[in-house]
Amino acid sequence: MTVNQQLQKDTIDFKKELSSIPGKTIGEKMESLLFWSVDEKQRRFPHMQDLFPSIRVETGSDVYPLLNGKVIDLKISGSSVGTYFKENNIGGVIVLKDGKVRFEKYGTGVDENTVWTSFSVGKSITSMLLGVALKDGFIKGLDDPLAKYISELKNDDYGNVTVRQLLTMTSGIGWNEDYEDHNSDVAQMYLRPCDGNEPHILTYMKHLKFAGTPGKTWNYSTGETDLLGILIQKATGKSLAEYLSEKIWKPWGMEHAAYWVADECSGMNLGGSGLSATLRDYARLGMVMLKQGKIENKNLFADVWMKDATSLLQTTGDGGGGYGYLWWRSPNGNYEAIGIFGQMIYINPKTNVVIAQFAAWPYAGSKKLIAGRNAFIKSVEKSLE
Repeated sequence: MTVNQQLQKDTIDFKKELSSIPGKTIGEKMESLLFWSVDEKQRRFPHMQDLFPSIRVETGSDVYPLLNGKVIDLKISGSSVGTYFKENNIGGVIVLKDGKVRFEKYGTGVDENTVWTSFSVGKSITSMLLGVALKDGFIKGLDDPLAKYISELKNDDYGNVTVRQLLTMTSGIGWNEDYEDHNSDVAQMYLRPCDGNEPHILTYMKHLKFAGTPGKTWNYSTGETDLLGILIQKATGKSLAEYLSEKIWKPWGMEHAAYWVADECSGMNLGGSGLSATLRDYARLGMVMLKQGKIENKNLFADVWMKDATSLLQTTGDGGGGYGYLWWRSPNGNYEAIGIFGQMIYINPKTNVVIAQFAAWPYAGSKKLIAGRNAFIKSVEKSLE
């Protein structure tokens, strides 16, 4: 932790900070983050574990080395790196080529020790843990119904949805993921009172109904990835944080402890978001995927998961790109873990490039912001040629 970070942490009264966030319950306060100002995001995104219930992801004694390579002279068409950082409220960017650091830059008050929340990047990491649970035998098959693992769903439509359909967001259950609509499902899912120690999202989702044919229609749903997280935790008997630490954080040499936000009702981690880690460790996660989970002739993931995880299984836009198992896939073979407000792990398996970024965009997303990020990625790739 830098002196500036320590001073910032020491000057933040987190109890007072939490009380200033709208809402009476933790769930209400978490939902409000969709509407935080840029200043609030920049102040809170590095400290989510200090504001909300979280479980620590322990790291081990061995660190996967990120060796320094030749620093690229990064040029952005019609702009500059400084302008990109300023206009997009970038907290940090790191670029790896063949496992070596070719570019690394941080915003004011942020450095390589800063943990930053990742939002829906966590979906892709939850998918990774599903691939591990399949390999370990805790989950028997991708076509198993959810009711096999989440007994609370046995009499509901969701009980008949399969694990594969959750992974591909093709359950057929109705869901609204509009981040700017206060009445959307994603803005309402944690607002109900706790029903004992039942997970918040389960209380909200278990009675939702089919709106389409399962397996046929793609519909983006954070709630479904929270359900996937519940499935993994019930099947393994471990929190996502514990399982992540055991299977990836320690054996793959993550440098710093991470934190995963936990549901206030059940204490379970949220599968759809909530992981906070350092920029370098996000890049290391990219390396895990680039290596397809292979270390010392051992496979981290089940073959059946790895085969399709980053494939183009669902076309989702006009550009020919789409979705695999909670990983975004482009037509040229690149794939990404993407979170709202500018979070990203980008992987190009053809050029052995990994780019990790965290940010505090003014909006969850927009065509302009996404276009700017894509232009930045193209500039990085060109600079590495």
